[in-house]
Amino acid sequence: MSLIDSVRRQITPIHPEGYVFIAIFAVLTFLLSYLWSPLGWIGAILTAWCAYFFRDPKRVTPMREGLVISPADGVVSSIGFFAPPPELGMGNEPRQRVSIFMSVFDVHVNRAPVSGRIAKLAYKPGLFLNADLDKASEDNERNGLVIETAYGPFGVVQIAGLIARRIVSFVREGDALATGDRFGLIRFGSRVDVYMPEGARVLVGLGAKAIAGETPIADMKSGEPRLTYKQQ
Repeated sequence: MSLIDSVRRQITPIHPEGYVFIAIFAVLTFLLSYLWSPLGWIGAILTAWCAYFFRDPKRVTPMREGLVISPADGVVSSIGFFAPPPELGMGNEPRQRVSIFMSVFDVHVNRAPVSGRIAKLAYKPGLFLNADLDKASEDNERNGLVIETAYGPFGVVQIAGLIARRIVSFVREGDALATGDRFGLIRFGSRVDVYMPEGARVLVGLGAKAIAGETPIADMKSGEPRLTYKQQ
């Protein structure tokens, strides 16, 4: 392997959604440095952060049938039974839900937690509360999709946060998704909720770190009791 190939393997790709923002930050950095060099250094740091925010690394997705994989990088902020958002049309009965909170330092490209067909896409405007709050699931701007699977429908909801102002979807109704496929992105801090069919056994605990496309968060095939966790 050549030196150039070795360097390329260490560079994380940038998602195309970030190109415009990185360019804007770079231009502002040039202007700031022209006005006063210390401001230019601040702009350079912010430009580097913008490129870091829009990184889109490759992931190695577990493919065993029945696994539900994290749709987002971040921290597991909520686990419990909640009614899905009404616009998804999944009924009012509470379903097992796992929520992943993404900080501004996490990868924000979202990936499909399961394989299936997108039966519905539903966007709802709303507020921009702190995405780490339970109230955000009801009041914040969000974009949801219903994925039909052999185990029943899964609801996946992208929720805008305190800083986030744009939810980007890469898919359409009727599209087929494989586990780990990219389906969207949320700019600048946010959260993703996964509503699961009956029988899901959660595999993560509150506060656990999840990696989109890699971390199993639930299992649809296991009949064993839910795992418990302790901090150390």
